[in-house]
Amino acid sequence: MSKPRFQSLDVFRGLTICLMIVVNTSGAGADPFPLLSHAKWFGLTIADLVFPAFLFAVGNSMSFGDPKALPANAFFLKVIRRAAIIFGLGYLMYWFPFFHQEPDGHWAFNAIEHTRIMGVLQRIALCFLFASIAIRYLSWRGLAALSAVLLLGYWGALMAFGPPGEQLSPLGNIGAQFDRAVLGIDHMYAKGHGYDPEGLFSTLPAIANVIAGFLAGRFIASQPDRAKAVRTLLMAGAAVLAAGFAWSLAFPLAKRLWTSSFALVNIGLDLALLGALIAYVEIAKLRFGVWFCEVFGRNPLAIYLFSELFVTGLQLIKAPDGNGLYDWVGIHLFQAAVPGPVGALLCAIAYMLTCWAFGYILDRNRILIKI
Repeated sequence: MSKPRFQSLDVFRGLTICLMIVVNTSGAGADPFPLLSHAKWFGLTIADLVFPAFLFAVGNSMSFGDPKALPANAFFLKVIRRAAIIFGLGYLMYWFPFFHQEPDGHWAFNAIEHTRIMGVLQRIALCFLFASIAIRYLSWRGLAALSAVLLLGYWGALMAFGPPGEQLSPLGNIGAQFDRAVLGIDHMYAKGHGYDPEGLFSTLPAIANVIAGFLAGRFIASQPDRAKAVRTLLMAGAAVLAAGFAWSLAFPLAKRLWTSSFALVNIGLDLALLGALIAYVEIAKLRFGVWFCEVFGRNPLAIYLFSELFVTGLQLIKAPDGNGLYDWVGIHLFQAAVPGPVGALLCAIAYMLTCWAFGYILDRNRILIKI
């Protein structure tokens, strides 16, 4: 039997997509505000909170259905098919636009042997797949225990198997070594030069973020007293947040490594934010910003894909100064009007609103793109 949907969860997901687009599309011509850029290695910024929140939202969405409603064969076919489609879309997104122009003027396909295999959607697909299987067969206590094993085991693996003094370095950590051996450096994040921030090995602790979102959604569905649910979520969020920061003293926060302390801090923040949204949307019945976020939240994957592919397409159009069209707009319009980080942010906000308009068209026509 399906669980009832809650508006606050759609708003949460919408906020995540909104911020993700702003972070990913800062305008050219000036560096973005430091808090809107990912930490270079250790540390935590607002940008680092986006992807874990999206995974938490994936878990929330999974809590609306009954994982045991289908026979085993049908269940596995369904989740493997969905994971494969999401993974494939992510792979194709990195291969896009599939071709390039050679110096002699003729067109050639982008070499598949240099296409990145892992990425944002690919990590979502793998986390969804493994979390779905765990959710079908484990109780909430079993899911909590599995999350603890993933987080503690990941910490132990990094510290035990990396070269002494390099266990948490970009190239020395065991995750980067594993990814290079399995994926090959030509199929990894190009700017990483040997490590991938969405690599295979570092996907393991990210599964805990999905499980946490699922457990939070199930708790909300089982709790008729909304005020009590808010108090519990806020207290749980504070406790998990404190545990994450305490752990970070020994295992530093690092989004690019997805350290276990980083996962816990984000789970704590997401629990608290979800509680605050329930108080805002469902208890106080406030409406400001709710519809705007819901437009993003009802078609999150479609809008995310649009945001990535459209900006890539704009960059393929070369302006007279040699820049891609999106960079040209950032430099000659936004930087000309408001120089510096503010102009870069305004450019990103304008692009985010363009993506929202795409989502609004889908929403107005009652088009829900489900995978």
